[in-house]
Amino acid sequence: MDGVNKKINNMMRKLIIAFAFIGLVFFSGCKESKAQDTPVVQVIPVAQFESDIKDTNTQLIDVRTVVEYESGHIKGAKNIVYNSEAWNSSIEKLDKSKPVYVYCKKGGRSAKCASLLEEAGFTTVYDLNGGIMEWQGEGKPIEN
Repeated sequence: MDGVNKKINNMMRKLIIAFAFIGLVFFSGCKESKAQDTPVVQVIPVAQFESDIKDTNTQLIDVRTVVEYESGHIKGAKNIVYNSEAWNSSIEKLDKSKPVYVYCKKGGRSAKCASLLEEAGFTTVYDLNGGIMEWQGEGKPIEN
């Protein structure tokens, strides 16, 4: 009977060690991947937004209404109206692997759009903090 108990004890130790090792590998792997992740949507200040959109390849989106857009927008911005029927077909024309810069009047609609872009598979989305109101408040140019 003593020999049987020793075999069972040895098997139990090996099982416990194996499960502990598997748990350690699993949980350390999860921590590593989360530590390396960066948020898809980042709200950035006017100065950084202005600097970033100087690149001619920038995907710059004004999500305000057509009337708001026509009253003045950031140079180079494409008007894709938030919550319009054309929203999905319009964003499908964008490159999901390239950064997208979005803005609205104050930041509410662009925050919603940024989330929609993330859900649609875009990897990097920048939202202008304070919207075009903040942009103009800092004396930055707009065009009609």
